[in-house]
Amino acid sequence: MTLGMIWGIEMAISGDHMLAPAHAHLNLVGWATLALFGLYYTLTPSAGATLLAKIHLGLAIAGVVVMVPGIAIVLKGGGEAVAATGSMLTAASMLVFLYTVFKNGLGRPA
Repeated sequence: MTLGMIWGIEMAISGDHMLAPAHAHLNLVGWATLALFGLYYTLTPSAGATLLAKIHLGLAIAGVVVMVPGIAIVLKGGGEAVAATGSMLTAASMLVFLYTVFKNGLGRPA
């Protein structure tokens, strides 16, 4: 979150918003989505205690770390392979999360 804010302030000060889509993905996927995942795992601790939750975390973080620079590369005229790889990692993390929610439900078991 802090990095996204600093990047946004830097863009505002410089007036150069060319990398705004990468900045937006950093904030949305890197902050908002991860915060929602954390909220779910806090409310459903049995789901958070599994190996699948650790795999989910690894995929989600890897997706952000690869996708955001990949988007910046594309915006600067480079190839799309890095962005595509990050997007696929992010999509995989979402599928793991969807499976986790369907398997475990929401909240503590009754």
